[in-house]
Amino acid sequence: MTLIDTILTHPGGAHKDEFLACSVLLALHPVPLVRREPTPEDLANPAICVVDVGHQHEPARHNFDHHQLPKDHPPTCSLSLVLQHLELYQDARQFCEWLEVAEWFDCRGLVTTAQWLGTAPAIVSQLISPIDVTLLRRFAATQRIAPGQPLWEVMRMIGEDLLDYIKSMRQRLDFLGQHAVVWDLPLAGHTAKILFLPRTEPLPDDPSLGLDQFIESRGLTADIVGTVYPDRRSAGYGLSRFQDNARLDFTRLAGCPDVHFTHARGFVAKTSAADVSRLQQLVGLAGVSNLS
Repeated sequence: MTLIDTILTHPGGAHKDEFLACSVLLALHPVPLVRREPTPEDLANPAICVVDVGHQHEPARHNFDHHQLPKDHPPTCSLSLVLQHLELYQDARQFCEWLEVAEWFDCRGLVTTAQWLGTAPAIVSQLISPIDVTLLRRFAATQRIAPGQPLWEVMRMIGEDLLDYIKSMRQRLDFLGQHAVVWDLPLAGHTAKILFLPRTEPLPDDPSLGLDQFIESRGLTADIVGTVYPDRRSAGYGLSRFQDNARLDFTRLAGCPDVHFTHARGFVAKTSAADVSRLQQLVGLAGVSNLS
């Protein structure tokens, strides 16, 4: 993006989409943010980034509004448009499960979004956090937010963390694509697929990070029943059910001398074993024959 000296969004009530869109932009352009109606001069000036207002989507001029889109257009909010311009939208949709819901909520409203989610509007309302309420209320009450002000600094941190998460998850999935292996193992008489991540040097800070997203990206969601990955606290491995699959019950490993932790609900265990054949044996011992 070219040099930006101001980020502008609409006054009045604030919503999550422009708050997050502005936060992402602040992470890239640490400039003042103003809340007022744009002038034609603002919309024509690429140094002024106009977000969620102005009825123009012209990325070359840094205008990111979605309100002029037809009513049957797929739900698209100002955050969607900013992420598209940064070429991060597809990864964001894959890694940020909340993004599609935010798009629906902003474009279709509470009732229609609840119907789309297959739940009641009251349930959706119960998920609203006081963090959301306070940040949006304080944002709506401002006319200008400048570097150094608490809200500006928080917004920039949110934008930085969101961008870092999307980019790091892409790097993580690329890493998993290079190292992860799918085992076909017998579990209680029936073959099952287990995703195995071997220990590497250097070891990632959170070895299990991104495993679910990787499985989904490879179209293996319906096939994988468990994961085996390096334990960041020891030289051994963690054993886990994928999506709480009932074909594995790791409480069955409680008596094994090389298993030092099994969760009471059976969804995870930790072992000091590092040999692949032993890890496969432990997974097999955790297999459940009666799935009724």
